[in-house]
Amino acid sequence: MDVMGDKATLYETGRFAQPSDRDGAVEGAEEAAEEVRRRLAAEAGDVEAMSVLGAMLLRRGDLDGAEPQLRAATAAGDRAAANNLGVLLHQRGYADEAAGWWRIAAVAGSAAAAHALGRHHRERGDEPAAQYWLQQSAEQGHALGAYALADLLEHRGDAGAGQWMRAAAERGHREAAYRLARALDRQASSADDDGADNGVSSAEAENWYRQAAARGHQRAALHLGAILEKRGELKEAGRWYLTSAKDGEARAACALGFLLRDAGDTESAAVWWLRAAQDGDGNAANALGALHAERGETQTAERWYRAAMDAGDVNGAYNLGLLCAEQGRTAQAEQWYRRAAYAGHREAANALAILLLQVGDATGAEPWFSKAAEAGSVDAAFNLGILFAGRGTAEDDVVALRWYERAAAAGHTEAALQVGIARLRDGDEPEAERHLRCAAGGGSAEAAYRLATVLDARRPPAPAHELGESVHLSKTECEEWYERAASQGHRRAQVRVGMLAAARGDVVEAARWYREAAEAGSRNGAFNLGLLLAREGSEPEAAVWWTRAADAGHGRAALRLALVYARRGELAEGQRWADRAVSLGPAEVSERATRLRDALREELSA
Repeated sequence: MDVMGDKATLYETGRFAQPSDRDGAVEGAEEAAEEVRRRLAAEAGDVEAMSVLGAMLLRRGDLDGAEPQLRAATAAGDRAAANNLGVLLHQRGYADEAAGWWRIAAVAGSAAAAHALGRHHRERGDEPAAQYWLQQSAEQGHALGAYALADLLEHRGDAGAGQWMRAAAERGHREAAYRLARALDRQASSADDDGADNGVSSAEAENWYRQAAARGHQRAALHLGAILEKRGELKEAGRWYLTSAKDGEARAACALGFLLRDAGDTESAAVWWLRAAQDGDGNAANALGALHAERGETQTAERWYRAAMDAGDVNGAYNLGLLCAEQGRTAQAEQWYRRAAYAGHREAANALAILLLQVGDATGAEPWFSKAAEAGSVDAAFNLGILFAGRGTAEDDVVALRWYERAAAAGHTEAALQVGIARLRDGDEPEAERHLRCAAGGGSAEAAYRLATVLDARRPPAPAHELGESVHLSKTECEEWYERAASQGHRRAQVRVGMLAAARGDVVEAARWYREAAEAGSRNGAFNLGLLLAREGSEPEAAVWWTRAADAGHGRAALRLALVYARRGELAEGQRWADRAVSLGPAEVSERATRLRDALREELSA
């Protein structure tokens, strides 16, 4: 928990502190004393006391006790009592009579009554009347009136909604603060997508989220936590997720679980995921499934994936498919992939296509690859390229290249390599280089090697030298790419790095790379290592590597062996290797090997 901080600090916040029994008792005694004072004053004819006493009883739920007090105060012209009498009658189910008293209070200047009357008219479908009274309330500074007016105007698509939503938020309405933050968030995101500056600041949205969250709005706390997490402020993000989760927001509990998991506390993460999953969060159920799958508890994992699916999370079906595929239950895997794919899960569509391809159903695979690719799956676009390229026709090659280009544009390394190879084949070297650089930068050893060969071909010819002679050439960019490919195990690159090192006179480095390539199965590496060893005076060891190269089909290595055995006087063995060199070629090697073989034959028959 290094990132998240101390657990005790994380799991406890002052927001959830409860008053002590003693504090509650004191407050109750003070309220009872106040009620007695107000009742005595009301009995003495004090209108304000009647109104306040009626309000106290109304809040307590004592409608029978409150009504006579409120009616008496209302009859004496108290507008607050008229409003509260309307509330009481509304609670009793007398909505029209309540509206009559709200109207009296609103006309007398009660902002609360104007708000209640506006709500009453909106419930009845009379939006013009609702707007009139809500505006009366809002203009008097009533937060609930401003929020209700903003909600009405927003529902009607009126541009003035934002002004009143802001006014309600500024007056402390937490839902208004949250909705204002959401609106600002959407505007900021839209501006980012369009590349335009519309004056909307994401910092302002964050401020309103923070205000709403501080007033106990659980979704605002969730969004604030997400903003802070994205910014890397994980400790504070965790606190807001915790606040929201404790208030019952399942998504916050799920997010808190991921935050704890990333901090290394999987046990605590599982607790919050369980809480969220039990509240119907499919993402948390999937996370629990993955956690149990990693532990090898496949039955429990399957149960949680099913729970995720039942919660409406299509990832549950996809994960069930993956689980079945790992266990070799191909038919069931196909079933779950299909279910997720039909629901629009692009990676499930790609997985289904691969499964169909593996059982030889290329015709059935193609439409699923297409569906996944059109939905944005980069892997599916690449797989479509492979599928079309494998058909071998010129038309299919064109289609394959189009899909490769699409995947490459989205950053797919192997797709970029395929585009680079195709462009080299077409003679478009600049485009080939661009794509090869992308693929090589993405970690493709083959792309690094091919890029190096492109750059290598542009270099001026090196001065003539004998193997091992010091020429002291500095490293070029192409050699750096050869080395990158070689360090990733690319055998041809290893041979080429060895050759370049030898050209610089670095025999030790050259031998290292030749040996690495040879031990990985490169016949050219074995041949060159043999040359290097022979020139260093180690012909017996050189012969060992030439034998390995010749056995792998290297004609020059076979010719070298024929010469070695001829010099040693082992003419029959020399003739055997000469025969091998004739058959392996290339032409110049075959020609020289033929002359040597004939000479050895004459010598043997003499």
